[in-house]
Amino acid sequence: MAIRWGNYKVTNLYDELVEKAGKPREHAQHLCEYLRALSDKDINELKAASDSAIHTMGVTFRVYHQEEGSIDRAWPFDIVPRLINAKEWSGIEKGLKQRIKALNMFIDDLYNDQNIIKDGVFPASMLKKSKNFLEECRGFSPANGVWANICGSDLVRDNQGKVYVLEDNLRVPSGVSYMLENRQVMKRVFPEMFQKYNILPVDDYPSELYDMLAEMSPRKIEEPEIVVLTPGIYNSAYFEHAYLAQQMGAELVEGSDLVVEDDDCVYMRTINGLSRVDVIYRRIDDWFIDPDVFDPDSLLGVPGLIRAWKAGNVGLANAPGSGVADDKVVYAYVPKIIEYYLKEEAILANVPTYKCNDKAEREYVLENIADMVVKPANESGGYGMLIGPHATATEHEKFRKLIKADPRNYVAQPMLTLSTAPTMVDTRVEPRHLDLRPFILSGKDVKVTMGGLTRVALERGSMVVNSSQGGGSKDTWIVDMEEE
Repeated sequence: MAIRWGNYKVTNLYDELVEKAGKPREHAQHLCEYLRALSDKDINELKAASDSAIHTMGVTFRVYHQEEGSIDRAWPFDIVPRLINAKEWSGIEKGLKQRIKALNMFIDDLYNDQNIIKDGVFPASMLKKSKNFLEECRGFSPANGVWANICGSDLVRDNQGKVYVLEDNLRVPSGVSYMLENRQVMKRVFPEMFQKYNILPVDDYPSELYDMLAEMSPRKIEEPEIVVLTPGIYNSAYFEHAYLAQQMGAELVEGSDLVVEDDDCVYMRTINGLSRVDVIYRRIDDWFIDPDVFDPDSLLGVPGLIRAWKAGNVGLANAPGSGVADDKVVYAYVPKIIEYYLKEEAILANVPTYKCNDKAEREYVLENIADMVVKPANESGGYGMLIGPHATATEHEKFRKLIKADPRNYVAQPMLTLSTAPTMVDTRVEPRHLDLRPFILSGKDVKVTMGGLTRVALERGSMVVNSSQGGGSKDTWIVDMEEE
């Protein structure tokens, strides 16, 4: 037996599967017993089976390397799943639904009446300096008042096991295809575990995504024409674009495949001529989607698309301008936003956040930068940030200067000790830090995936979970213990 749970050390942090050395959590009991019974040979065979499945399914992601350019890599996957009790998940699900409902009301308000500013809850200066607020969207409201139809909110636990929302991704959140593929791999590798546990499904996501998009169709027809708009094969998430289009039975298109005619409708070029498009699931950033309105040099978008959208002739998910709430400074106001629109306290807590545009909070950050994580307002993928405890004095000073030069662009948070989960290292398990990105679909109703994409830092002690920076992933099992 290769895995000895008595040797698995859990110290001063929360582990997702193990309470303390030799004692699994109740919902992880079956899994830990199964893993303990495996030999080195069994483990190597399971790892080989997962690698083979990933290769066969063509699951890749693209990273940009300064010297080597774009590189396609096999998806880094760990065979030990992350387990969450369904009872706990029910509370998390309610918190995520509450959060996205309030954020959509916030975005709609900003582009219309701006009552939250008039009432002094959200500063006008914050909006004025927002890079993602699009004046071109003023006075418009999309179907059902929903701007962010697809949201990926990143969740973490602290060393006490409390769940926090780390950030909300409201523009073009990625990663859901990897959540789905992780589940397929696990069904091949651990089929007996799916008989042992009542694991809540994630496989219905593509059909739920399709139904939500179909609701947005301006034409009330039985089968609206839905397309996935991709920047093309060189995009880091191209695998996901192609995967979701295939799973939904939708067309995968690039900007050059679409045209807006004089009737302000969008059409797709086909071998049989032009075919009208009803809904576009766009995976292109706002700035590039319409050269007539935004970047005139963009070759990725569709001239006239915004005109067609504002005329009500095509649905766009996510709506242009939804990124105004995808701002790490706005994030700090989300509890107040929930209270303002819903008259409720936030179910899920924010990580304590210091706004550098506030003088007192900025001074605190500058003095304590060695203990803080500093994030720019609009970067993603782990880029442009400072992890104070792991940085040098020179890097600390560099970020002090950046903060002083543009305080609106930075927030800071205390360094959280993220929860861990057992992760395979050769034929043994070691604790590795992780987070979780569930996906929330908003249309007439709001639906949350039963789990999400668990990202794991594969290096010992590292908190960096992004795949672009060496992280990997695990399947996430929401297990219903009451129906065992």
